Amino acid sequence: MTRDRTLDRLLADRWSCRAFRPEPVGKDTIERILTLTQRTSSWCNTQPWQVIVTMGEETERFRAGLLRASEGADNSAYDLPSPSYEGVYLERRRDVGWRLYDAVGVKRGDRQASARQGRENFRLFGAPHVAIVSSPRALGPYGALDCGGFIQVFLLAAEAEGVATIAQAAIASQTPFVRRHFGLDEDRIVLCGISFGYADMDHPSNTFRAPRASLSEVVTWKGEPA
Repeated sequence: MTRDRTLDRLLADRWSCRAFRPEPVGKDTIERILTLTQRTSSWCNTQPWQVIVTMGEETERFRAGLLRASEGADNSAYDLPSPSYEGVYLERRRDVGWRLYDAVGVKRGDRQASARQGRENFRLFGAPHVAIVSSPRALGPYGALDCGGFIQVFLLAAEAEGVATIAQAAIASQTPFVRRHFGLDEDRIVLCGISFGYADMDHPSNTFRAPRASLSEVVTWKGEPA
């Protein structure tokens, strides 16, 4: 049997882009990405996701407002509880953070430089588009779980179209602003934003790749092999 390695390639090639070129993605390309993503499976086929996609001046208005909202805020106004990073999860978080800082020349202890890099989240890393993903509050964790699948398929569908992406929980840290800006009702929870466009491959932030844990770290086998 011939093995189709398309998924292998997409998973190997996709990364979180942190610097975008300004040119927009064509609407037909975005629609192809969304059409593919709409095939995502969900609990009882509820398809709980709703997506707002910005283009042109609307992206610029959102970017400017998000930056203002983030200034002086504690950046913890999530609809979902904020994670508590401990043990190996904290280690992995720190590792990818230092890989980014090393790439862009932020030295350890330079809080001004690290804060400046952190603000890039609220600039959408210069992306010409952002997709805001929300879920019905009434569906609780299961709606959020289904939307996680939707987000992953979006990232891979975009990669298949040559479009770079980064899923950003940082955007959900400014949920009150996001809700006001887009007129989202309280019965929906904001899960994340996905900034997307064409990667600026000359930018140093796009020169590193985050590692993945080995199977031995995440899989426990039970029983005897067939």
